[in-house]
Amino acid sequence: MPLELVTVPCLEDNYAFLVHDADSGETAVIDVPEAGPIKDALAARGWTLSHVLLTHHHWDHVDGLPDLLADHPAKVIGAAADAHRLPPLDLAVAEGDSFTVGSDRFEVLNVSGHTVGHIAFHAPASKLVFTADSLMALGCGRLFEGTPAQMLDSMTKLAALPGDTTVCSGHEYTTTNAKFAATVDPENAALISRTQDIADKRAAGMPTVPSKLQLELDTNPFLRASDPAIARTLDMTGATPLDVFTEVRARRDRF
Repeated sequence: MPLELVTVPCLEDNYAFLVHDADSGETAVIDVPEAGPIKDALAARGWTLSHVLLTHHHWDHVDGLPDLLADHPAKVIGAAADAHRLPPLDLAVAEGDSFTVGSDRFEVLNVSGHTVGHIAFHAPASKLVFTADSLMALGCGRLFEGTPAQMLDSMTKLAALPGDTTVCSGHEYTTTNAKFAATVDPENAALISRTQDIADKRAAGMPTVPSKLQLELDTNPFLRASDPAIARTLDMTGATPLDVFTEVRARRDRF
């Protein structure tokens, strides 16, 4: 059976995620912005934490870890390339590595760009990918450390996953991302429809994360750098996908 997924809102606009295997009882959390909401979610379900998966070193993804581990000792897994900036790891991983949580195998992907050393976790049997601040709902993370070429490579890698994969990203930025996306892809009917759905969900106090990869492929401009329509809107007809991606990211930074 696929892992059970629980979305846990944290801080002002962060998300952590719990996945639970009913047969083994193993439970993993992906990123720990703060401990309280994660402890509450575990207690409400009677789950015992077995794994902590860290995507990158930024404070709003790791600062709750000491408090969480004090009550819930668990195996901490993160990127070998980022180990010098992460909390102490029990298992340091790199792209191509894998490990199990319950019955599912988690595959490690290097998705550098937002940071160098950022990783994502793909659980194919459960059709889940945890992307944090790489691929986001209708966006991608700001390039604090990496280059546009690195982030485009990461987006291309994630875009190759099956379209029915659920994308679990790290922030509730979707409303602003949708407004920006409309400036570079204004005639995209799927984007127009999604923007209204986002507005409806947020008005009802509902999260817009996670999302399906196919929806991101249809609407997220950072996955559509090869789309001639976006190039035309940017007056960049004939430009390379990397040049288009670089321009879209630069415009989003100024938005």
